[in-house]
Amino acid sequence: MLPHLKPIWETQQQRRYVEPFCGGLAIPLGLKPAAALLNDINPHLINFYQQAQQGLHISITTENAPDLFYAHRERFNTLVRTGRSATAEAAQLFYYLNRTGFNGLCRFNRRGEFNVPFGRYHKINYVADFDQYRALFRRWSFVNCDLERLPIDAEDFIYADPPYDVEFTTYSAGGFSWADQVRTAEWLAAHRGPVVLSNQATPRIIRLYRSLGFKLKYLKGPRRISCNGDRTAAREVLAIKSCY
Repeated sequence: MLPHLKPIWETQQQRRYVEPFCGGLAIPLGLKPAAALLNDINPHLINFYQQAQQGLHISITTENAPDLFYAHRERFNTLVRTGRSATAEAAQLFYYLNRTGFNGLCRFNRRGEFNVPFGRYHKINYVADFDQYRALFRRWSFVNCDLERLPIDAEDFIYADPPYDVEFTTYSAGGFSWADQVRTAEWLAAHRGPVVLSNQATPRIIRLYRSLGFKLKYLKGPRRISCNGDRTAAREVLAIKSCY
């Protein structure tokens, strides 16, 4: 996605960059905006980034072993159950679980517990510390809230990459429904500054953003997560709205 967004951003880089579904930070790490507001509904992901802002060092054991994985998963879920998930220990465990779990999934049950099983990787390279990101992350703000509560300014540049319009929607404990897709689209359409949206080009996503006045561009994007191992290209759409 970065090659498609970079030329758009280069005309807008005097603005603050806002991403309501920041996920793995692929785009902001590629664009490196001077100021950014980065949000995600997953509080454990945001805790990881906030800990990295302060200089996160991995002190837990990190091995690609099923017994260790399930022990670390149980410890992480214990921290969740006991209200200690916004800690450096939880950030380390979250990092390990994401690196080691099955197929790159990040999934939670209705109690908010991480429930991805052990992965099938032959070898995993684990990072020992995240000091290389410390200076960059300190220029950015990381928040965990509903997108309609984001403290955005009228001049902000927003890039939104919500969960795909597909069956798998359990990235967070509450899921992401079609009603959430519609609410997101309407919120983006109301923003006075420039907006770019990416999603799978399903017929109803196309109809939704076209009806809200977005200009649409189609492209092929490789699938990074699949329950059946299918990595064939999925047709994606970029929905673009200039500032009022």
